[in-house]
Amino acid sequence: MDGAGAFAQLLPLILIFAIMYFLLIRPQQKRVKEHQKMVEALRRGDQVVTQGGLIGKVTKVKDDNEIEVEVSDNVRVRVVKNTVAQVLNKTEPSGS
Repeated sequence: MDGAGAFAQLLPLILIFAIMYFLLIRPQQKRVKEHQKMVEALRRGDQVVTQGGLIGKVTKVKDDNEIEVEVSDNVRVRVVKNTVAQVLNKTEPSGS
């Protein structure tokens, strides 16, 4: 009887954790995976928005962690890839 009473007291906590997992943790993990795929697919010519609100065109993918973005004519800034929030226009891969 004592074991069943202890389980009955823990059941609400287990249910709360399960609900939190399916409503918060799992969707967040999915968004992180989608963002990582988007960042890995960045290439020259893509128009992007950074988390700071800058809108520009990718002119160079420097290395695994950095890109160069042209925000105006002859104004280029170095941006950490992970700070790209959205890709507005995706360029088509060249067929050559």
